[in-house]
Amino acid sequence: MNETWLKALILGCTFGAVLLLVEVLANWLASTRTEGKAINLRLKMIAQGVDRERAMSLLRRRASALPSNLPPFLQNLGQKLERMLISAQVTIPTGRLILIILLAPVAILFFILVIMIVLGIPLALGRLLMIATFAGAVGAFLPLMFLQMKASRTRKKMEEQFPVALDVFVRGLRAGHPIAAALDLLTVEMPDPIGSQFGVVVDEVTYGAELRDALQAMADRWDLDDMRMFVVSLSVQSETGGNLAEILDNLSKVIRERQSMMLKVRALSSEGRMTAIMLTILPVFAFSFLFIMNPGFYLDVADDPAFLPGFVMLIVMYVIGFITIRRMVDLKV
Repeated sequence: MNETWLKALILGCTFGAVLLLVEVLANWLASTRTEGKAINLRLKMIAQGVDRERAMSLLRRRASALPSNLPPFLQNLGQKLERMLISAQVTIPTGRLILIILLAPVAILFFILVIMIVLGIPLALGRLLMIATFAGAVGAFLPLMFLQMKASRTRKKMEEQFPVALDVFVRGLRAGHPIAAALDLLTVEMPDPIGSQFGVVVDEVTYGAELRDALQAMADRWDLDDMRMFVVSLSVQSETGGNLAEILDNLSKVIRERQSMMLKVRALSSEGRMTAIMLTILPVFAFSFLFIMNPGFYLDVADDPAFLPGFVMLIVMYVIGFITIRRMVDLKV
C-alpha cells in the first residue's frame, strides 16, 4: 500500500471516529433533554413508570404512617421524623428508614468488636462506651443531621417558591382556567419541592378527595403558615364569594412582605445560627474523624478510672447545649 492510500485510510478512519463521537454526544444530549422535561420529583417518578397512586403515596408518606398505639413521646418523635423526611423528599418508607438507622450503629459496633477480638485488643467498659458512642454518631446521628440540613434547605426553598406559585395560579385563574386546571399548571411548571407537592394535591383530588382537605393536608405536612393562609383564603372565598384572583394576589404580596421581614431577622441572627451549626456538628464530626484516623487517641485513655464518669458527663453537657442552642436560634416571625 502506497503512502497516498495510507493517508486516505487514516483520514477516513478519523472522519468515521469523529462522526461516531458526534452522534453519541447528540444522542446523549437528546436523552438528557428528554429526561430534563420532568422538572420535579413526581414527574420523574411517573416518567420512570411509577404508578401515580404509588408516587402520591411515597411523596405524602401516607403508606408509612406510624402505629397509633405508640406512647405520646414516641408518637411526637415519629411525626417529627416523618415531617423531616417529607421536607427532605426521601421516598424510603418510614419503617424501613427507622430500621436502617437502628441497625446501622449495631452493625458498626459489631464490626469494630470483631476486629478488636481478632487483633487481641482487650475490651473494657470505657472502651465499649467509646465504641458505642462512635457507632451511634456515625450510624445514626450524622445521617439524621444530614437529613435535617437537607430538609431545612427544602423548606426554605418551599417558602421562596410559594409566592411564585401563587402568581402562576392567579395568572391561570385570570386566563379563564378553573381552580383544578390552574392547580394542574403548577404541577408541570414549578420545580421541586412545590411542584411535586401540588401534584400530590391534584392526585388526591383526582382520586376523590375534597380540594380544601387536600390543600389542608399539604399545609399540615409542611407546617407552613403561608399555606394555611392560602387554604383559609380559598375556604372563605368558596363560602362568601368574591374575586379569588384578587384575593390571592393580595395574599402573595403579604407573604412576600412577611418573607422580607423574615430575611431581615435571619440576617440579624445569622451569627447565632452559624454558631449553633458549628457547635452541633463540629464536635461529632471531629470525634468521628479522629476515631477513624487514630482510634488509639481515645482507646488508650478509656481504661482510666476517671474516663467513664467524665465521658458520660461530656455527653450530658453536649445534649443540654444542643437543646439550649436550638431553642435560642428557633425564631418565630
